[in-house]
Amino acid sequence: MDLGTVNVLARMQLATKRCAASLRIRHATGGLVELIEFTGLSDVLRVEMERQPEQREDALGVEEERQLRDPPV
Repeated sequence: MDLGTVNVLARMQLATKRCAASLRIRHATGGLVELIEFTGLSDVLRVEMERQPEQREDALGVEEERQLRDPPV
C-alpha cells in the first residue's frame, strides 16, 4: 500500500458521491488504515474495521451478593 492507493480511493469516493452513492472500504489492512489516517482522510473514506469478538475473562475471587438469612439462635 502506498499513497497512490489512498489517492485512487479518494477519487473513487468523490466519483461515487457525485452519483449519489457511497463507498465503504472493508477488510482493509492495518497499513492502509494507517495511511488513510495519516493523510487526514479517515472522515472522508469510510473504513469498516473487522469486528473482533469480545474476550471476557471470569473475575477471580468475586462472589455473588445476596441476602443472608437470619442467623440461627
